[in-house]
Amino acid sequence: MLPHLALGFITGSVMSFAFVVAPGAESMPGQSRAVVELFTSQGCSQCPPADALLTSLAERGDVVALAYHVDYWDYIGWEDTFAHKGFSDRQRAYAKSWGSSRIYTPQMVVNGSEGVVGSRREEVQDALASAQLPLAVSLTRQGDMLKVEVPADEMLDDAQIWLVRYLDRADVAIAAGENAGKNMVYTKVVTDKQILGMWEARTGAEIKLPLAGLTNSEPGNNGLAVLVQNERNGLPGPILGAATYRF
Repeated sequence: MLPHLALGFITGSVMSFAFVVAPGAESMPGQSRAVVELFTSQGCSQCPPADALLTSLAERGDVVALAYHVDYWDYIGWEDTFAHKGFSDRQRAYAKSWGSSRIYTPQMVVNGSEGVVGSRREEVQDALASAQLPLAVSLTRQGDMLKVEVPADEMLDDAQIWLVRYLDRADVAIAAGENAGKNMVYTKVVTDKQILGMWEARTGAEIKLPLAGLTNSEPGNNGLAVLVQNERNGLPGPILGAATYRF
């Protein structure tokens, strides 16, 4: 069965966030070997198997799983309760960075480098088998602050540091559209994505964030991920490192 397809590109914007950066962070061991970003929609009949697969991947200790709900299928009968134009823009930017004009759901992007059909378990597993993140990102609570440490590595190019907040779990009764009548369980549902600052390969980075500013009123919004990702000509490149934190 073919995935849902959509075409076109829109340039998105990012929000700023208060941060403190200091060079020379100490290198610390990390376990994450892959970031899996699922582009999905509640209005896509072929997405539930991929949503379920992401849930199982999230249970692995070496995978950072994130679900971005896109908005370009909202017109076909059901408006996704988590959809955001910025998430659709991110998927389009990935496609453009690979020289493609094709986007679809469900799609899983592994480490910002490879896109596969998110419902094809074997393709996803093959992509994960060779995945590796070169940087170990450390997240440590220090009182009312969250300390982010990313070691230096002069073999890599400078990159951006992103904060991604998510709902750990969400239960949705879909009343219309292609999945009408289904009661869906979604995990790692991204609610917002903000840039924290730059990671410099020569010095590394240390960022301290007030925990009070990391939560919001969303019920169950109890998790965040920090991603270190290259950017090329304004488009997302490979993800170099990642870590998650639960409140």
